Amino acid sequence: MALGVEKMAGRLPRFNPLELFKGALVQGQRQIGKAASDIRSVSDELGRAGSGQPFSEKERQPALGVAPPVHAAPSEKTSQAENIATACIPCCLGHFSTSSGLLNECVRFKDDGITSNEVLDRVAKVLAEQNALERVDLTPEMIAQSPEWEREMAERALKQSRSLRHKLENLQSMADIEQAAAETAAFYRKLNREWFQKRLTRRSGKAGVTAENVSEEPD
Repeated sequence: MALGVEKMAGRLPRFNPLELFKGALVQGQRQIGKAASDIRSVSDELGRAGSGQPFSEKERQPALGVAPPVHAAPSEKTSQAENIATACIPCCLGHFSTSSGLLNECVRFKDDGITSNEVLDRVAKVLAEQNALERVDLTPEMIAQSPEWEREMAERALKQSRSLRHKLENLQSMADIEQAAAETAAFYRKLNREWFQKRLTRRSGKAGVTAENVSEEPD
């Protein structure tokens, strides 16, 4: 009897729990992969539905592992348009406004003498402002890329900046600083008025404002 049971046991397949676990794991991975694919498809469909555009099979390819299309790089014309948006004259106004304020502060310290740190430090800051204006904001390239109606003002600003810089580089007395302060304040005021008047009249469609009809009256 015992011998018969052993023979029957030999004919039965052996139970291997490891093989059972492997089979369940493979099946689970397949189900997870299918679910992930379904989720991507639904997400893509919802995105297209929200935009109101049809979703083609070709556009589904990125979700299926195909590299997305390469977008064309911005053209040189687009880059120039972005540069032009940063006009020269607003930068000029900022530099001349700062320089005018610094020179006026120098005049306040005139009793300390031209060799005082308060005066010399401010003169150095004015030179830094005008150097940045000439070498960054008013380069030939930047002026050429500016709107046509600004270019003549930019050329005048460049000439005035060079004149101010040379005057400060050859200082002899506090009288030179007082003269530079007065000239810089006057130029800044005139340039500011002219630029805003031209800009606003162009937007309103009226005739342009010329340098001759900018008021010279003090504020």
